[in-house]
Amino acid sequence: MAKNEKIGLHNLVPAPGSHRARKRVGRGPGSGTGKTAGKGHKGSMARAGHGGPGGGKPGFEGGQMPLTRRIPKRGFTNPFRVAYQVVGLDDLDRVTGDEITRETLAAAGLTKLRKGPVKLLANGKVSRAVTVRGLKVSGAAREKVVAAGGRIEE
Repeated sequence: MAKNEKIGLHNLVPAPGSHRARKRVGRGPGSGTGKTAGKGHKGSMARAGHGGPGGGKPGFEGGQMPLTRRIPKRGFTNPFRVAYQVVGLDDLDRVTGDEITRETLAAAGLTKLRKGPVKLLANGKVSRAVTVRGLKVSGAAREKVVAAGGRIEE
């Protein structure tokens, strides 16, 4: 490259010695890595699949019954469970404006839009009259919002 020539895609080259050609194994006796392809003879490291003790196959304990199978199964996970994002009444002071929706709560940093449904709980007090739109509201929170002069729209 000339002394003051600009670097461009046409003159990019790797630093000398930084690029090494890949090792082509199992390509005949003349290559030096033919036949066993550098893996030696027999043993788990020569076989396809997981490579020997401590490598490759997660949870494999050398033929001993794995821990995950020794421990009894217990409980039940409901695939239809709905995990709500919980917001307390005292958090509503951080929302600007009188309308409380999923979007305004997310803008205030109280919830995330793509995480799941939001539920308003009666933790704390409502300091102003607010309109709650499109949120799940607990019974106690509903009473407190209405008592403060606000309203709830499903």
